[in-house]
Amino acid sequence: MNALEVIHLTKTFNTITAVDDASFEVPDGCIFGLIGRNGAGKTTTLRLLMNIYMPDRGEVKLRGNPIGQEFRSKSGYLPEERGLYKRMRVLDTLLYFAEIKGKTGKEIHRSAEEYLERFDLLDRKMSKLEDLSKGNQQKIQFIITVLHDPDFIILDEPFSGMDPINTNLLKEIILEMKRKGKVILFSTHLMDFAEKLCDHIAMIDHGKIILKGSLQDIKSKYSRQNISLEHTGDISFLNGHPIVEKISDFGNSKGIRVKKPEDIQTLLKLLVDHNVGVTKFNANEISLHEIFIELAGSEADTSVVDKVHHDQL
Repeated sequence: MNALEVIHLTKTFNTITAVDDASFEVPDGCIFGLIGRNGAGKTTTLRLLMNIYMPDRGEVKLRGNPIGQEFRSKSGYLPEERGLYKRMRVLDTLLYFAEIKGKTGKEIHRSAEEYLERFDLLDRKMSKLEDLSKGNQQKIQFIITVLHDPDFIILDEPFSGMDPINTNLLKEIILEMKRKGKVILFSTHLMDFAEKLCDHIAMIDHGKIILKGSLQDIKSKYSRQNISLEHTGDISFLNGHPIVEKISDFGNSKGIRVKKPEDIQTLLKLLVDHNVGVTKFNANEISLHEIFIELAGSEADTSVVDKVHHDQL
């Protein structure tokens, strides 16, 4: 069953269409990634889900019914543009936002301290927010988002600015939430995070949904005749070779698309014959990054949506 259905959602700012007839489904109990380059319309889409913006056309349904206040009360939302009351103390801030969501008492107080301890901030619970580093303020924002135990967790670029240790902790908590049956929807332009975490995705570009579905099905479809290669030695002889359709260079690895399935074995023989040291040769494998580049083009392309003021997107 789908927890959320986005149906022909459209939002225009002046002459710029930030979200253009977007439709996708978010199944129950999944981690869902809304992915795309900066300025593609991800933040606008999330703000439409949260009724921060009202759509020009289209609608969002919660388990078959029009979305409303019920969804907002059951949701935790981490906006891309973070904002806190800088002069408030850390613990007071957490309890204040929990109370707004209807959660008070000893249990929420204990839960707040448990989250602070997990993020190594318990000793700062009486500090003013303005005295915390930017990274620690981001941790507080995330705790605010999940402290009231929402059914839906909406995260806009949650990994932005996080160091590797806290990024890993964030991923652990997201996976814990999934195991509890929560629906987690996050936006990101970082394909590797989406690939590691998501069950389902929707890829947005220039405000349009250009790909959607289960990540497993998408990768299965696009991986045919694709090889992930790690090697030592020169493979320039493959450029323009009749069996090779495309070579994508990712620095430490290459993505090679051959023209026919039987060309996979031919490619491996060519590498061996040319004394190329093959350290990884995975047939029928493709990264989400490769799929994105194939569908959306070079990341150097300029999206018309990028011209909309950043705080609108």
